[in-house]
Amino acid sequence: MRTLQYQNFKNQRVIIRVDFNVPLNDSQEVTDLTRIEAANPTIQHIISQGGSCILLSHLGRPKGNDPKLSLSHILKSVSSVLGLPVDFCSTTIGEEAEAATKALQPGGVLLMENLRYHEEEMSGDITFSKNLSKLGTFYVNDAFGTAHRAHASTSIIAQFFKEKKCFGSLLEKEVLAIEKVMDKGESPILAILGGAKVSSKITIIESLLDKIDHLIIGGGMVYTFTKALGGKVGNSICEPDYCEYALELLEKAKTKGVKIHLPVDVLAGDDFSNNASQKTFDVMEIPEGWEAMDAGPKSQTIFNDIILGCKTILWNGPMGVFEFPNFAKGTIAAGNSIAAATKAGAFSLVGGGDSVAAVKQFGFENKMSYISTGGGAMLESLEGKTLPGIAALNK
Repeated sequence: MRTLQYQNFKNQRVIIRVDFNVPLNDSQEVTDLTRIEAANPTIQHIISQGGSCILLSHLGRPKGNDPKLSLSHILKSVSSVLGLPVDFCSTTIGEEAEAATKALQPGGVLLMENLRYHEEEMSGDITFSKNLSKLGTFYVNDAFGTAHRAHASTSIIAQFFKEKKCFGSLLEKEVLAIEKVMDKGESPILAILGGAKVSSKITIIESLLDKIDHLIIGGGMVYTFTKALGGKVGNSICEPDYCEYALELLEKAKTKGVKIHLPVDVLAGDDFSNNASQKTFDVMEIPEGWEAMDAGPKSQTIFNDIILGCKTILWNGPMGVFEFPNFAKGTIAAGNSIAAATKAGAFSLVGGGDSVAAVKQFGFENKMSYISTGGGAMLESLEGKTLPGIAALNK
């Protein structure tokens, strides 16, 4: 792995692919600085060595030059996080862009306009990639959130830099955190998978079975297993077409020595809303008219014991409909258990949009070993895929 600490950035104009795809409010102000803060160590390292930084990012999915999605809106926030003046270039390629980057002095930082104003970015166009490469003398990828895309700025551009390319510190941390679970995890290794559908997690589950000792299943996936095992699911979310697969998976796990843990009880509502009437049922006996929306109290206790007994923990997906406060107890309980295990010395990795959102919402951010910044990229890594953005740096 080519990493920052082994490179010399003095007098280099460094193109850094960052992930500044941040949320904006109606006034076009940044509402969450996490992704900008995550890129700060890489930028500071390069500047401290006497290099200058050219920041490339996308923002949203603009159709053409949408002024609402201009990166100029985030300039003030980037400057504030870095504690440095940051210039802005209203173009991304061409003479004006190249002149602006060549005028950069050591220690200077320049934010370029939204990459996705150009459709060639997402199509991985070679000419567009070559024009991007003309902006600098060195390429650093620090955008794990887009590393699973073969876009111009995330993978194609790297071929124009031969040896003058490397991982940023954030991308390096992400890769090492996933490695720590998938290849170097200390046993017992536990995966906690939530989410609505079994169908969306098949490839992850298949990949994990060779790596883990325990698998806790939560969220809507549970009720496909319940139905497959002959239980009643009431109005709960369920994929009848995947019942056979669920049974095969339980059998496959048994042959590999992996223990799969399903909730034994669930908290259900008579309507899909926070204010629904609530009742706790055995997971195999959910009556018609009731929809299971969270792990029940007995399940929370059982899961707590399993979590505290493990040394490596991956958490991907909430235990229930945590967006409704009245059905968030199972997710909060899992978070508390993982935090306690982490404090006792376990390594915990949280990834996937909903679980990261839950961790932030319930104040677990500083109680986990690592929280991934990339939802899709992390999921593809867990599926055992080689990410294009990472492969390009290793060539």
